[in-house]
Amino acid sequence: MDAPDESRPDIHASAPAAGALDALAGSLRDRLVERAGEAEDGDDPAARIGALVEREAGVLDAGTRAELAARVAERAVGLGPLEPLLRDPAIDEVLVSGTAPVWVERAGRLAQTDVRFGSEAELRHVIERILAPLGRRADEAEPLCDARLPDGSRVNVVLPPLALDGPLLTIRRFRPRGFTPADLVAHGTVTPPLLDFLGRAVAARCTLLICGGTGSGKTTTLGALAAFVDADERVVTIEDAAELRLPLPHVVRLESRPPNLEGRGEVTIRRLVRNALRMRPDRLIVGEVRGAEALDLLVALSTGHSGSLCTIHAGSAAEALRRLETLALMADVGLPLAAIRDQIADAVDLVVRQERTPDGTRRIVEVAEVVRVAGGPAVRELFTIRAGRPSWRAPLGDTLAGRLAGANHVQAARADAGSFLPPGAPR
Repeated sequence: MDAPDESRPDIHASAPAAGALDALAGSLRDRLVERAGEAEDGDDPAARIGALVEREAGVLDAGTRAELAARVAERAVGLGPLEPLLRDPAIDEVLVSGTAPVWVERAGRLAQTDVRFGSEAELRHVIERILAPLGRRADEAEPLCDARLPDGSRVNVVLPPLALDGPLLTIRRFRPRGFTPADLVAHGTVTPPLLDFLGRAVAARCTLLICGGTGSGKTTTLGALAAFVDADERVVTIEDAAELRLPLPHVVRLESRPPNLEGRGEVTIRRLVRNALRMRPDRLIVGEVRGAEALDLLVALSTGHSGSLCTIHAGSAAEALRRLETLALMADVGLPLAAIRDQIADAVDLVVRQERTPDGTRRIVEVAEVVRVAGGPAVRELFTIRAGRPSWRAPLGDTLAGRLAGANHVQAARADAGSFLPPGAPR
């Protein structure tokens, strides 16, 4: 009697272990790819997979064969071992580092999973399956790639030799329904008095700059606060990767485009900001200010397009203004620094800082008004958290205070958040 072939998974069992089933699924997927040219035109992939499983693993029980067919399909036409993670609505981010265990983010906290790729070749195949329908590619010549899945999820790829331990794949999940103002309160991002204050600021057409670190929830908060925009206004959103889903009736969405393989066809955020000004916007919403578009945005905000919402990477309100200043200088048009600082002081009304706490909660920890001083713009805290307790003070100038006092509390999304007018909230 011949010795058993240890190179192939044991399928002569009614319920093989999950690892053996995964190994068998990988083997059958490779066999399916090898025989792809033998299939007749129009052959159904599901039928081919089912026939292959019946032929090669017919000794397994029906339930195990169905599970095996599903795993082969995931590897052949899906995203392999990532499929179960992407079906889990509680997962916000998927982090793949070569063949090491995959990490995920749930409720703001990272956790290691039992999921892993069997080989770098399998991971590269999944990356190709993600990028190919989008007209994008990543290889040794261009080992960095950003893309967006059809459902809006953001994808980042880094390949060797830049990634030393194998291909890196990061998927930031897209929420089909954005947060409402009430969701911000429910998740502890804002308190009711703070939501009332920010809602009146948006309704009063104050320009808000939302800052924070990566993953602090800036874009989520921006989308929720946009619910306080008047329903009659035309809003133009500009993003690198379209994530915002605003609960407004008249929204025009623009998305930048990277260069193609020949290095042509790039459309930058800066070009989109310039073009948006010709589209009769009532408000501009820029997903993230990160380059020379900062100057064009400042010009727009200081010449009649107030009430915009933007995000920027910064660790404090004061740092947000300095970073905006630095980005505007990147436009390289020779403007003196004093002129840029004057435009910042004119354009931005409030800076909102958000951070992610160690327990994963995203929370607004600072709101500051922008005031003009001798050296240019400066920030003055209106809201902050000290020793775990919120601290308020009134706006310094009559202009901002008057705009907030005169702002209407009536917004369609306001009903979702409730009427937040408790004692002590700034008026």
